[in-house]
Amino acid sequence: MLTAAAATGLAALTACTAPSPPRRRDPAADPTPGLPISTSHPALMMQILAHPDDDLYFMNPDTRQAFHGGTPLVCVYLTGGEATGINRMPGRPLPAPDKAAYSSSRHQGLRQAYATLLGLGRFTEWQKSVITLNGNHRAEINRLGHNGRRVELIFINTAMHTTYGRLGLPSLWQDRRLVLPTVVADNSPLQQVGSYTYDGLIDVLVGLFDRYRPSIVHTMDPDPDIQHSSEPVRRRDSEQKGYSDHPDHTATALFTWTALIRWVAAATRGGDGVPRFATTAFRGYYNRHWPKNLPPAVLAEKASLLVAYGGSADWRCGNPAGCGDYGVGGNRPLTNRKGWVRSTHYRYPGPHPAVTTDPDGRLVAYGVLGLRAVRWRESAPGSGTWDSPDDLGGGPLASVLGCATLPDGRQLLFGLRFAALGGHGADNQREIVALEQRSPGGSFRAWEGLGNPVRDHDGGRRIGVPVAVAAPDGRVHLFVRNAEKGVSTRVRDTTGRWGGWQDMGGGEIQDGLSAVVDAGGRVHVFAAGRFAVHHWTQDAPGDPVTARTQISGVPVPGDGPAALPGADGSIELFYRAAAKAALTTLRTGETADETGIDGYGRRMPDRAGFDGYGPVAAAGSPGAPVLLGRTEKGLIQLRTTRGISVRERGPVALDEPALHIGRDGRPTAVALGPDALPWLWRP
Repeated sequence: MLTAAAATGLAALTACTAPSPPRRRDPAADPTPGLPISTSHPALMMQILAHPDDDLYFMNPDTRQAFHGGTPLVCVYLTGGEATGINRMPGRPLPAPDKAAYSSSRHQGLRQAYATLLGLGRFTEWQKSVITLNGNHRAEINRLGHNGRRVELIFINTAMHTTYGRLGLPSLWQDRRLVLPTVVADNSPLQQVGSYTYDGLIDVLVGLFDRYRPSIVHTMDPDPDIQHSSEPVRRRDSEQKGYSDHPDHTATALFTWTALIRWVAAATRGGDGVPRFATTAFRGYYNRHWPKNLPPAVLAEKASLLVAYGGSADWRCGNPAGCGDYGVGGNRPLTNRKGWVRSTHYRYPGPHPAVTTDPDGRLVAYGVLGLRAVRWRESAPGSGTWDSPDDLGGGPLASVLGCATLPDGRQLLFGLRFAALGGHGADNQREIVALEQRSPGGSFRAWEGLGNPVRDHDGGRRIGVPVAVAAPDGRVHLFVRNAEKGVSTRVRDTTGRWGGWQDMGGGEIQDGLSAVVDAGGRVHVFAAGRFAVHHWTQDAPGDPVTARTQISGVPVPGDGPAALPGADGSIELFYRAAAKAALTTLRTGETADETGIDGYGRRMPDRAGFDGYGPVAAAGSPGAPVLLGRTEKGLIQLRTTRGISVRERGPVALDEPALHIGRDGRPTAVALGPDALPWLWRP
């Protein structure tokens, strides 16, 4: 057995290539509906990260809220985080490079952050041991619990660079011959160097999913935005060439999604049923390029964990290798010009689940479990309880479905599908798929592929989640954010035939589109841009939806706006301005000018008392809107003409909850909880 120092030295020398192994074909996802879904099990959140601190920067406050709600947390870090081995302390001379020590110090920083999250002293001692993984791989595992809550940290610790200076995980994803060694951190109970192949790493992740059976999986962004930055800026910000994220983040997400697909395929093939889990993917360095969406109170809580993680060389934490990632400590999370901490963005934004009503008055929720579409139905109208989910197939799907109700009451569902996903030269393709109901409240036809608005496979990976709306004339308008950060559309005519994809033009926007139909039958689309609210609409019903002048001179939105049409032809928009807790309200009109926007967005008084963060859902009418959102503590809040109700008890909501107005005019909030089961709230 090697010592840690010897092991680290060996790791630096042994990243190598081997003869190409035979390509192992990943099991194909079965899109056929009707598979059994595994029974529910206790809630558990698993996060798959590239580096120590990715969870703190990009997945909070979601992680904090689920954890404070009692959900156990397991974090898996694929790299050692050792980088150059220099733990830079601002204002002091650079230390000598020591990769084993730097990796150990970052691990200690995580222990400090999560001990703080547990309400314990930051230097609380953890239980450290070694865990055996699939393929006889071994990793360090740290465990800590307090007051019924627990955290486990698993360090896979692959080397961040190969012998040839390439980044390790991205090279492992691309190169079938690569054998990537691990880094042994100082003071680790694991003292022996290991190594990973492409299939070996995926098999380890599949084994972890099968062992822990998470109900929530937090992933990173598998398909980051195209981003053209100057070479000095790109290198300074650690972004991969041409894209708005670190290459390790992207490779980690691709390995994770591939492992999830293999896990589901193996489980269903073995007769165990579809694993019951939901996914949330988070943007990474994307946060630097768009308006920040966390208000000061939320930001302060998020940054406090990074302060504990960053630590200081002056701390006495009991770890001789170091007490954190020093460049992140102190006030630096808030002063860093990159601003990563100031936002939390979902890769696949939108209501989770989508909610409609069956002809008999029962609520129906459509969501994604085990990468497949499912349908939950209320056991009886107004009962507030859900029947077991029906499997609708169609996987592997991203986490959010689009939904449109046809004039006869039938539903059309839309998903973003991982049509092909694989490393070492395999295809990577995404496509939009649709599922049409045969009769109102009834069964569904077969899934239909609608292709991709972007022709090349690389650009096609950058598209957003589908959003659709049915117009009174019977046409269905489908919208998708495209690789150029604009909007593309495809229209279904009254006979059910789809036209081709069309680029609607307009400026660059974030995903999280809002599509509505006004009182005159015109379709509108709104989205959040870098400096304004963007708007597309029709000159008249049946005309193409085209870009209009941006709604400028109003507060810049941090997330996509919610749109609410009124009987007088007006539309109200609701959103939180960048880095603000207060709600912004804009009123548009059908007169004024050719754009259809009265003065391009008349500012309405902010709705005092509805402070919070994140996207807002709106229903009802502009004169008496019902609003759904989060408080600054992450609790779900609902505003009606009678006032504000806050949901103080019960499971937290994953992602964005859905708002539904029943036939009796009563509002209902529906969301997925940490156990991957839907709950509803009728205050």
